[in-house]
Formats: sequence, structure tokens, C-alpha cells
Amino acid sequence: MYKIPANTLFIGKKLIFMPECHSTNSLALELCQQSYVPEGTLVITDWQTAGRGQRGNTWESHPGMNLTFSVILKPTFLAIKDQFSLSMITSLAIRDYLAAMCSDPVFIKWPNDILVKQSKICGTLIENQLMGQQFTYAVVGIGLNINQQQFNIPMATSLSLIVGKDFDLQDVLEGLLSHLESRYLQLRQGRAQQVKEDYLKYLYRFNEHHTFQSGDDQFGGKILGIDDQGRLRVLIRDQERDFGVKEISFVD
Repeated sequence: MYKIPANTLFIGKKLIFMPECHSTNSLALELCQQSYVPEGTLVITDWQTAGRGQRGNTWESHPGMNLTFSVILKPTFLAIKDQFSLSMITSLAIRDYLAAMCSDPVFIKWPNDILVKQSKICGTLIENQLMGQQFTYAVVGIGLNINQQQFNIPMATSLSLIVGKDFDLQDVLEGLLSHLESRYLQLRQGRAQQVKEDYLKYLYRFNEHHTFQSGDDQFGGKILGIDDQGRLRVLIRDQERDFGVKEISFVD
């Protein structure tokens, strides 16, 4: 059971705890469709049996060991074309929290995986509800590995493995939600350019030459940044190209 966080203005002030559920994102989306829910509503579970991630992936999490939750936001101030900003502030909030908890560098692997020591510690999934050309809701799903010690997925890690101790999940939740609210308010205050600059500052392999794959084509390239829609901009043989989420992957 989780308590309402004391250090936020609105995120988590309405808390829905489910000991077990298929997906906190799916449950949050159902709530948005059925009735009015206040901004900042938190849906959290001890065991997510069918967690979903980017690119159609699943999210592995042992019961009661990690944080799996979704936050309902209402970014009506945001233009639909700028929806990747929500991904950026979510990734930055997680990075902000983890950077304060461990001494190792924490990077954002485009579009929104969080890496520590080259290993994935967190995944996010943001799903939006639109009405015409305006947001009604955005559901921000976060799966953060905290106390889990063993993983079936190669190159996965947890905060406990990195730091060498177990953590109280309530304490981690409160710290993480505080950072998420701070970054969201930054965006709501019109500081989108600062958000993008911070995102690029911590972007994994930014301005470095590495090997990528797109379809059957493997090539060398250098990440230059992202375009206005959040697509990855890569310099390939003196030509700049933009790639969507399912159009490019890292090889080395």
C-alpha cells in the first residue's frame, strides 16, 4: 500500500492502488474514458502482469520489488505537434532522481530509456487522448527497477544493484513524483527550449559516431539531436536524416 506524497502540489494527490493489475496505463486510460479524473491522479500497483513498453515490448517486473505506475496529466496548454515534450520531461525527471541517488552517469537513450552503466533501469510509455486538435489526457507510465536482483532481459539493472542496498519504495516514489511535477511545471511555464537543451545534454551517444540499423541497412552515423517531432536526427555520410521510433536502432 502506498501513501499520498506530501511533497507535491497535485501529482499523486489522488492515488489508486491495485495490488495486482494487467497494466497501470490501461487502467488509467479506462478511468479517463469513464469519468472525470483530476490531473495528477496516480495509478500504482505492486504487480503488473501485462506491462507495456515502447515498440510493442513488454516490461518485466517482479512483484513488490519495483515501481510500476501511471500518472494522468492534462497538458491542454501543449500543441499536439509538441507531444514529444512530454517524453522529454518524463525522461528528465527520472534521470534527475537517479542522478541524485547514485554516483554513476545517467543517460537518456532515445527516445526515453534510462541507462546507468550501459544497462536499462527504467522504461516509460506515454499514451495520449486527443479531442480534435487538443489534448484531453496524457497517461505517463513508468516502470523503474528498484530492488529486483535478477532479470531475464540482458543488460537490465536496478537501483539496488547499482548502489548496493535496498530502498523503501514509498520514499523512491515521493522523490520521483516530485521531480516529475517539477519538470512538468517547467514545460507548463513555457520553458520548452530549456527542456530540450537538458534532454540533449543527457542524450546517450549525442555527437558520437556509432553504428545504427534501419531496416536491412546498417551504417555509421552521428546523433545530431532531435527534430520538432522528436525524431532522431543522425548525420550519415555528410547527410542529415530524421528517424521515427521504429525506424532506427542502435547496433553498438
